[in-house]
Amino acid sequence: MRWLKLMLLSMTTAMAAHGSVTKTPFGTTSDGTAVDLYTLKSEGIEASIMTLGARVVSIKTPDRDGKIADVVLGYSALDGYLADKSTYFGAIVGRYGNRIAFGKFSLDGHQYQIPTNNGANSLHGGTVGFDRLVWTGRPIADGVEMTLVSKDGDQGYPGTLTVHVRYTVHHGALRIDYSSSTDKDTVLNLTNHSYFNLSGDPKKTILDEQIMIPADQYTPVNASQIPTGELASVEGTPFDFRKSTVIGARINDDNEQLKIGGGYDHNWVLRGKNGEVKTAARVYDPSSGRVLTVTTTEPGVQFYTGNSLNGAAYGSAQQSNAKNTALCLETQHFPDSPNHPSFPTTELKTGEMLHSTTTFTFSTQTK
Repeated sequence: MRWLKLMLLSMTTAMAAHGSVTKTPFGTTSDGTAVDLYTLKSEGIEASIMTLGARVVSIKTPDRDGKIADVVLGYSALDGYLADKSTYFGAIVGRYGNRIAFGKFSLDGHQYQIPTNNGANSLHGGTVGFDRLVWTGRPIADGVEMTLVSKDGDQGYPGTLTVHVRYTVHHGALRIDYSSSTDKDTVLNLTNHSYFNLSGDPKKTILDEQIMIPADQYTPVNASQIPTGELASVEGTPFDFRKSTVIGARINDDNEQLKIGGGYDHNWVLRGKNGEVKTAARVYDPSSGRVLTVTTTEPGVQFYTGNSLNGAAYGSAQQSNAKNTALCLETQHFPDSPNHPSFPTTELKTGEMLHSTTTFTFSTQTK
């Protein structure tokens, strides 16, 4: 009997350690497609993911005093996400996250034209990117797997592409594993577009938060935010975050790159080999004590300070978010890589399987 009690106790502990996954309805799209919400719980973290855009809807973590708050921007109802076509809150963006110049690229001797939806350029996959599509969700151990099949010619891209994105939680961390395959050579650059505010108060700006990005170079952009092709040193510039620095300390400096982006909206070149896990960023909020550490197998990270958030209200709840009230850390390959042979390639060949991993780990530190 004692052995049985010990075995049952061990089983209960293991189940508790693995956390829980629950599924609830989250509304329907205009064409009647049902959208589901998966809530993942583990020690120190609760994350909700919905099937529209495979989006992170909320991430709840404790501050240094144990107070729980949501640390990402989002909407309380589905209609907010359906009405908002510009922020990409929490979404998996693709096929190509970030910009492609003039919506054009060449592959295998063919030139492809994809929709331009950001001035003369294509942004985050085009006019109907992965963020606007309803993915198929499936509960897995500690999380959920989202699957999407993008047919040949979708938004002008070649190849029928199958994408699996797994969200799992464990010990204060949200891990995202991407796997993709295609039946025709194509280009691919997937990322998650969550907006973080570690204070837990979406009305506060992130300008007092501190960030460290262990990168010696970044990719400067032209006036339409397309990389020039240069890998520029961060030394002596407002882009040097090799030591933890207050985000707002230099954001208004007289710097042409900051003026183009309206703040930070650039790609940093991470140290280490592509495909190997490396630190992309560390963010600290002094008011709450929350710390976010981002690790990734990707070669770059787009640090964006919410410069285009303008207080516009969306959905029946009329929720809005002001400029600089959140930051994005989009782990990625570089913008416009198909048009820059010197950048790490974003080509996915027939018969290959592309994998990448990004982990967002939350912790706290004392004052």
